[in-house]
Amino acid sequence: MKQSPSDGDGNPFKYLDSTNRLTMGLWKVILVSGMGFFTDAYDLFNINIMLLFLTPLWHLTSVQMGLLASSAIWSAILGQLTFGRLLDLLGRKKIYGIEAAILAVGAALSAFSTSFLMLLATRTLMGFGIGGDYPASATIASEYAPTKTRGKSVALVFSMQGFGIATSVIVGLLAAGYLPPDLAWRVVAGIGAIPPSLVVYFRRHVPETPRYSLLVKGDVNEASKGLKLVTGSEAEVRPAVAEKISFLEFISMFGALLIGTTLPWTFMDMALYGTSVFSGTISQALVPFHTAVGKVLGAGVPLLIGVPGYFIAATLVDKVGRKALQIAGFLIAAAVYAPMTLYFYGLMHVSSYLIYAAFGLSLTALNLGPNTTTFILPAEVYPVRYRSTGHGISAAAGKVGAAITTLLFPILKSTPSLGLGFIFLILVVASLAGIGITAAFIPETKGKVLEEISRERIVAKPVAVSQQRAP
Repeated sequence: MKQSPSDGDGNPFKYLDSTNRLTMGLWKVILVSGMGFFTDAYDLFNINIMLLFLTPLWHLTSVQMGLLASSAIWSAILGQLTFGRLLDLLGRKKIYGIEAAILAVGAALSAFSTSFLMLLATRTLMGFGIGGDYPASATIASEYAPTKTRGKSVALVFSMQGFGIATSVIVGLLAAGYLPPDLAWRVVAGIGAIPPSLVVYFRRHVPETPRYSLLVKGDVNEASKGLKLVTGSEAEVRPAVAEKISFLEFISMFGALLIGTTLPWTFMDMALYGTSVFSGTISQALVPFHTAVGKVLGAGVPLLIGVPGYFIAATLVDKVGRKALQIAGFLIAAAVYAPMTLYFYGLMHVSSYLIYAAFGLSLTALNLGPNTTTFILPAEVYPVRYRSTGHGISAAAGKVGAAITTLLFPILKSTPSLGLGFIFLILVVASLAGIGITAAFIPETKGKVLEEISRERIVAKPVAVSQQRAP
């Protein structure tokens, strides 16, 4: 039976937006998108484990460690900007899956690297694919999801990052326990090529999102197919199209909002990647281990403590709201970084195990707040013709922060006058800045239709003869 998705109130997707549950079709979108983020996290954070093996094997300097840790992040910036724009220009369906293929090739080649420069190059290629996955998966999940579960849907895609991080720790432990170091790091690297290889086919067959199909392409039949995937029933779509705006108009209308979606992500990634990628270094300064397995375990436990934060965010984001959750996460992180700063400066004398536990708590705070919400918000607040572009710009800004801290962390840590105390002082300031920018520039999007949030100007459009349904 055909359903009508609108009743004349101006929302051509009312039928989709009135759905109150995660349907099987939406779960399919979430899982196909989420598998990419599982791999993104695995491949970005496994360098933490790989460096534990590579540093003594290849006698890496602090600068080389920083370059390896940040190489994939720098190229991810280019991937986010490139794919973000292509997704808007060519469509979600035409691009989706290409980024996963690039990621798989880069990860596979990195496992066979024979030198520092070769590993640097292969991880750079891998990072380009990882970058493309951010705007692609976020935009597709957001445009398919109903209003009441949109935050949860996008958060569940992003929560696969938690499984990716946990898997990198588990694989690292097994490799350290059963393999010689020169083979162990290659196994850790190579496994990252498997998941994206498996999802390339499925991504290439995900239908175009109903919002892009209708509002950009003006194709009512294609939009109807996309709606059927999520709602499970045939949907008759009223013809409509989103008015075009130039890039200068986009900047004029959404320039202030770009501040709100870029800078908090920058501050958040400074903290998340700086501390996660070098969790082994921080952990060794607090709870020293001397065996390979012990070092991997010490590095991995704080990361595992942070994993529940993703699922707390998915549970709360449609109830508490994105803005409140983002501020709360930054606030908790700042409250944890402050005593860590004092401890590493020698101004607070408490058990190192207590600081070690606090370190894990800081990752939980980021994951339940800004790590998740900065991913969701850009996929909601920009119009359909610039949604992926806006998300790509925002994600790239985040990765600039990540690249800076991962590049400079080993250098700052090894500088006697600075050290870990100075690093955590920077993160306190970054967290407080994140609170201020969020409060000033981010609107609350909970419970609002995408077209309302993004100030979409929708006009009716006559149906072309080729687009009308056959009798």
